Amino acid sequence: MRDGDAAAVDDLCRSVLYHEVPGEPEADRRARSLARIEHLRTTDPDAAWVAEHDGAIAGVALALVREGVWGLSLFAVADEVQGRGVGRRLLEAALASAPDARGRIILSTEHPGAMRRYALAGLSLHPCVQAGGVPDRARIPDVAGRVEDAGAAGIPVADAVSRHVRRAAHGRDLPLLLDHRCRLLTFEDRAFAVLGDLGVVPLLGARDEEAATIVLAGAMAACPPGTTISLGFLTARQQWAVRACLEAGLVLSPDGPVFLSGDVGPFAPYVPSGWFL
Repeated sequence: MRDGDAAAVDDLCRSVLYHEVPGEPEADRRARSLARIEHLRTTDPDAAWVAEHDGAIAGVALALVREGVWGLSLFAVADEVQGRGVGRRLLEAALASAPDARGRIILSTEHPGAMRRYALAGLSLHPCVQAGGVPDRARIPDVAGRVEDAGAAGIPVADAVSRHVRRAAHGRDLPLLLDHRCRLLTFEDRAFAVLGDLGVVPLLGARDEEAATIVLAGAMAACPPGTTISLGFLTARQQWAVRACLEAGLVLSPDGPVFLSGDVGPFAPYVPSGWFL
């Protein structure tokens, strides 16, 4: 991927990958997406790859490596070139950027071709659900009031928890989320959660299930009444999250699977980030 490719990459992903988020202006979505693409192209240039067809970008694979853990952040192939080996070659190039990675993480869509490609790459499939809905605020426990809106000051807590739960810190990437209207919540030194301005909880980690449940409750309480809360990629290891979401009145639905290999820590209690794994 080269300087100046970000806009075309976003156009591709907008057409084949992204779903509209209710309440999000297109200008905001575009700004966040371009910032993410440029961030990863800058931090991990050897893992940023595009495919071209007839002079236009027809595929992309963006990966990152954080403290020895590799993750696939963005992967898309245009409809007109699917089935021609483009996705395979892009994924191989991204994987080759970190041949000595001790662990690998991919959060997949429900697209059959994507799931096949990741499984054939040697990663283990973990089925997932997502949770969403307007929480019943009367069901949010009072302990949610102990969760702090820490902002950038909470990054050291998040890094320590991330190293415990997935063997790699998120600190290199969290400032980008904070720059785009996300909040970093912490509970003591035991848990953290990122809360987006549209009620999405894109990232949460904890040292124990009690702390994870509390910081999730804090994220729900921090949203204005009537806000739809959503979080995804909940594997069977996240029963604490399933219980907490159902008790708050949220509903479950199928989600794309998580693929893992190597040493990625316990990966629980944990809600991984679609952007930063």
